[in-house]
Amino acid sequence: MSIQVVFVHGIRTSRTMWLSQQAFLTEQGIHSVALDLPGHGSTLGETFTIEAALATVDAAVRKAALDGPVLLVGHSMGGLLCLAIAGAADPPPIAGVVAASCTAFPRGAALRAYRLLASAMNALPGRGSWLTRRVLAATLPLETRDHFGAGGYAYDAQDAALRSLESLDLADAVQRIRVPLWYVNGQYDQLRVHETLFQRLAPHAELIVVPRSTHLVTAMRPGVFNAVLGLAVATIEQRVAAAS
Repeated sequence: MSIQVVFVHGIRTSRTMWLSQQAFLTEQGIHSVALDLPGHGSTLGETFTIEAALATVDAAVRKAALDGPVLLVGHSMGGLLCLAIAGAADPPPIAGVVAASCTAFPRGAALRAYRLLASAMNALPGRGSWLTRRVLAATLPLETRDHFGAGGYAYDAQDAALRSLESLDLADAVQRIRVPLWYVNGQYDQLRVHETLFQRLAPHAELIVVPRSTHLVTAMRPGVFNAVLGLAVATIEQRVAAAS
């Protein structure tokens, strides 16, 4: 049975953010699936709830696991959901986790400030889409520049998603993760604030900090991130072979 990779996108974007990673895996002969969380991408307009988001990830992992060991990969909010699922009391069959740009607990003043910033962006003309395009054009390579917005932006689901993340008991979940775990952060990612604590909660996890990269590490340095995926896949394959 071959490795199956399940991708979970970040807040406001969609499954299209993983186009570069999926193309890389396809070239390696590895099957992958990228989800759209409630209220995002193909489900724009639907109501986002944390329960529905977790159920979406859980169902995708259980389905993929029918065909082989699952590597679960998430970015930002998607990374937090992956950690919560992998560390659940009754987790689906997961062989490894790559959690990108998510070593910060979504709570307190920092979360309130982020919500205010997001609200201010949405209040701009065109909901700030012109500013988003400028930022992406200035920071992302041409090959991945359009991937974040290709599935549309979930402006209406954004605040509900941010607010609901505070309900996750991430510290408890991360402590329960026993499968191989990789944290991947951009050097200049604002969500590195609790990086050391996340490492202490899962001492077996590997931390990879990508130089000259921001929060959008998957698109800003796709070659590096794809190399991490290759490492994760090879690690799982080796563990499966050793257990057989």
